[in-house]
Amino acid sequence: MESWKSAFRANLFDGKVAIVTGGGTGLGLAITEELCSLGCTVIIGARKLERCEEAAQRLNSEGHPGTVVPYAMDLRDEASVNNLMKFVVERFGKIDFLVNNAGGQFLKSAEEISANGFRAVVDTNLTGTFLACHAAYHAWMKDHGGAIVNIIMSMRNGFPMMAHSGAARAGVENLTRSLALEWVNAGVRLNCVSPGIIYTESGFANYGPVAEKLLPQLMKAIPAKRLGTPQETAGAAVFLLSPAAAYITGTTVDVDGGLGMSYLPLVRIKNKNRLGVYGTLPPKAKL
Repeated sequence: MESWKSAFRANLFDGKVAIVTGGGTGLGLAITEELCSLGCTVIIGARKLERCEEAAQRLNSEGHPGTVVPYAMDLRDEASVNNLMKFVVERFGKIDFLVNNAGGQFLKSAEEISANGFRAVVDTNLTGTFLACHAAYHAWMKDHGGAIVNIIMSMRNGFPMMAHSGAARAGVENLTRSLALEWVNAGVRLNCVSPGIIYTESGFANYGPVAEKLLPQLMKAIPAKRLGTPQETAGAAVFLLSPAAAYITGTTVDVDGGLGMSYLPLVRIKNKNRLGVYGTLPPKAKL
């Protein structure tokens, strides 16, 4: 495996303590590794403790100046989230950073999503993010300040097969801005990182043939004409946690190769003239 090469100053986060939810795989693992390489103690929480333990064992054996600690928790359960914050404060004495990366969704057209499926995604991605922010604030940041980064997705223009996740992520973005206003007097900064289409082995394994089928059309819609890397998302998150972002709060950094400003649709529109017309149009103004 290629050794980690951070773009940031060595030991930037010496003595700092961070929590990364969903930090054992995918984007969360990249963020964990970036923080660990900069001297941070990182507690990674997830329901599947085995993945966190494997990630912690690997990173701790690679000679990084920081340390990774696995912790089993359920982001949808308020008591479980509160216990995580209590554990971190009791063992490490503080919570400097929180990265809300944990989430979950599945590819499904809106007409096929059940109410339970929609609710499950919102509970994890939106309510879970609120619970973690709320718990970290009361456990430490209310009296000592801190920085929170919420990982969402580049979906402002809509995203096929992801209506449930897009709704939840939009909620997280507004939640972030609202909390940034409410908690600024406590010295707490909150921002979002909004990744576009990022290549991770776990992500493509989860979505399988459907992801492969959508990939050519997605690539056409990305001005950069490539997918992003987990390291590029991690770099944005670390910047927002760093002292260089001391005057940045309540905003969103897009890491999407320009996807958010693309004029190309993510899916082919099969029926070209299904919407009615109010007024008149010449033939040349219609497909």
